[in-house]
Amino acid sequence: MTFRQFAFNNVIRNKRLYAAYFLSSLFTVMVFFTFSIFANHPALSGDQMNSTVTKGMNAAAGIIYVFSFFFVLYSMSSFLQSRKKEFGLLMIQGMSMKQIRLMVFLENMLIGLLATLGGILLGLVFAKAILLLAENVLIIERALSFYFPVKAILITFISFIILFFFISLFVTYVLRSKKLIELIKGNKMSKGEPKANLFLTVLAVLLLVAGYAISLLAKGVMVVAAMVPVIIVVCIGTYLLFTQLSVFIIRRLKKNERVFWFKTNMLLFSDLAFRMKDNARTFFMVAMVSTVAFSAIGTLFGFQSFLTSNIKNINSTTFSYKTSEENEEQNVAFINQTLKEEKIETESEHTVLRYFEIGGDTILIASQSDFNRFAALIDEDPIYLKDGQVMTVEFEGTNFGQTKELLNETITLTSGTILKPKEVIHSKALPATDSYFVVSDDDYRKLPEPEFQESYYAWQATDGEERVMAASEKLYKELPRYEIISVDYEIYEIMKGYGPILFVGLFIGIVFFVSAGSFLYFRLYMDLDEDKQKFRSISKMGLTEKELKKVLNRQTMILFFAPILVALIHGAVALTALSNLFYFNLFKESVTVLSVFLAIQVVYFFIVRFFYTKQIKASI
Repeated sequence: MTFRQFAFNNVIRNKRLYAAYFLSSLFTVMVFFTFSIFANHPALSGDQMNSTVTKGMNAAAGIIYVFSFFFVLYSMSSFLQSRKKEFGLLMIQGMSMKQIRLMVFLENMLIGLLATLGGILLGLVFAKAILLLAENVLIIERALSFYFPVKAILITFISFIILFFFISLFVTYVLRSKKLIELIKGNKMSKGEPKANLFLTVLAVLLLVAGYAISLLAKGVMVVAAMVPVIIVVCIGTYLLFTQLSVFIIRRLKKNERVFWFKTNMLLFSDLAFRMKDNARTFFMVAMVSTVAFSAIGTLFGFQSFLTSNIKNINSTTFSYKTSEENEEQNVAFINQTLKEEKIETESEHTVLRYFEIGGDTILIASQSDFNRFAALIDEDPIYLKDGQVMTVEFEGTNFGQTKELLNETITLTSGTILKPKEVIHSKALPATDSYFVVSDDDYRKLPEPEFQESYYAWQATDGEERVMAASEKLYKELPRYEIISVDYEIYEIMKGYGPILFVGLFIGIVFFVSAGSFLYFRLYMDLDEDKQKFRSISKMGLTEKELKKVLNRQTMILFFAPILVALIHGAVALTALSNLFYFNLFKESVTVLSVFLAIQVVYFFIVRFFYTKQIKASI
């Protein structure tokens, strides 16, 4: 058997440990290759919009490539830690450290080559399906037909072979400092029972509480100002959480006899503190990477919802037109003619919006009859006001707090009468980006001269909605963009520009999340041999299969979900801060994103636990 064959057989024999590393690397290569296919697609050349998509794909591929370097480096470090004893035995058999380093280099290059080729082949298999998905998500007008991506294949293959080559060199260099006694003993070298520093434990709690409090209490632009300090504080607090606070809590539980001696808790807590301390860096990394994934995807979905919801809230009718120009009649006639040509039947209303100086701000004041006409257009209930009564209408959407301010203001009529608002309602009847007043028709006629006014028309489609986009394209070509509004067309334009960002962010988030799960898999299986020996010894003392399964479930669950739970909390706080930044409720989007990722992680946990438990049982 040649030395190369020996290295190859080593990979085959350690397929259990290498499986997650290989599959994660393969997935990373496939995603990078997918972005390369997009970036080099013939349909994405020339047009400015498509050029933006291409740049976004290239940037995403670069981010994934850089992240892949650190991911593969960490993975290889985990493998080396788990194989210390194997290397020590090989040295006893006469293998030199130079040969061990060469063996590790060949093994890693073999896995890297297979992962690269596998990722490219898998990318080619699913290329057409992904291109079809991209057509819809990116809203690209030209079809993304399948083509054989020679350039993408070459870029991906060369890039990842170089990546695996340099990482292989790096990890073999690290092996130079290992001593034989350290390799032989492997993970059996006692480190003493881990202890928590009381000061650092308290500091962990204070940093996390302070970071959360600032994030949740900050509003508006203060969220941006507090972002960097909060990130630093929470990162330090998270690291201390796993290295100090977790050990402190476990030691306190061990001292509680009612907890420690209850059923199989002694087995659970006996080495949990060691594991939390040893895996602190891994847990910290998983928590931070998962938080980035949660926050990035949640932010993208939240911002999309923010943009589209505002368009719908400000413009509740199918078409609207606002102007203070002289060519009003001509443009309105053109709109009506276009709707007639496209056979779109509508109900329409017209009014003059009048804005007044109140409390240092310019506020819309509408009459009851005008408000009710437009409310009826969108099937809202009418309001009925007496003379002297003022209704404050709160904008349905982003709340900048103006309603509270308006309730403290007054309206002075030309007769000298002062009106004070007392009631608040929610409505989308009139196009306002913030709150405004509604008064009775008689009081409306007694208002002073407005600061400025503009004519407002609205059309609500009752038939022919499927031709709204065609009519919108004609109107937007002929009329000023700031005057004509079509809700469907505006959302289409937003999604057309925002689609590439959402698509890229989603893929990067998925890569980060898969990598976080892989980190946990590596750390769990690094201790597999030690766990086999431990549970084999305990089973001889009378541990039943049911008790074994219970201990393994609890232990695996704690180690698997501890960083994920921290990441979910971090992500929830981050998305709440984002809500405070835009004064927009992102609860639904936050729950959706976090729930989906938690569900994926739960499925991943059951798969890992099944194979892990199977390995332990097989050794007993």
